[in-house]
Formats: sequence, structure tokens, C-alpha cells
Amino acid sequence: MAKRILVVEDNDLNRKLFCDVLKANGYEVVPVADGSNVVGTAKKSEPALIIMDIQLPNINGVELIAQLKSDKALKHVPVLAVTAYAGKGDEDRIREAGAQDYLAKPVSIGPFMNSVRQLLDD
Repeated sequence: MAKRILVVEDNDLNRKLFCDVLKANGYEVVPVADGSNVVGTAKKSEPALIIMDIQLPNINGVELIAQLKSDKALKHVPVLAVTAYAGKGDEDRIREAGAQDYLAKPVSIGPFMNSVRQLLDD
């Protein structure tokens, strides 16, 4: 059974790229473009990993990570944060919210898949 990964990314091209790469590596993906339904979608889909864009419309990815980590059904799910806006202190803020790993965009496929595999213990 393929491990399921929730991909939260508002940019269509990035979301498609992440999903295509993950599928090519044998994972099942659940794409989410809108941050407003992440927690509900995560509860329904029961992912083994959540890939979270930080710059989302209407809600900040850091806030979403904190919401996921405060939910008893989801707090155990590892989060890989990705962002194009990596300013000083951002990584610390993202990790403090509960993300287990962090990648700055543009994301290279090798490091991306290494992070995914490490977080899933594959």
C-alpha cells in the first residue's frame, strides 16, 4: 500500500510538480490548493506526510502547521515546509510551529525526495 502525502500548494505548477514527482516515486498524493480546508482534508485522508507551502492566500502556512500540530488526530503527522520567501528567522519560526523539515524554493528534486524519504522512514 502506497503511503499517502497531502500536498498543500496554491501554485498550480508547483503543486503539479510535487504531485508528479511523488507519484513517480510510488506515493499516493492528495493535492490541496486552498489552505482553508487543510485540517479537514488531512483528517479525511489520513496522510503519512504533509508538504506545506508557507505562502498561501487567506492563511499563513505557519498558522496551518500550528493548527495541525494542536489536533490530537494529526499531531503525529510529519510536516515538510516549503517556501519561496526564506527570510532571516523564517526557518526557526516554521520549525517552532511544528514542521520537521524545511526547504526553500526553488526546490530541487533530489533534496526534496531525500526529505520526503527521511520523514517517512522509507
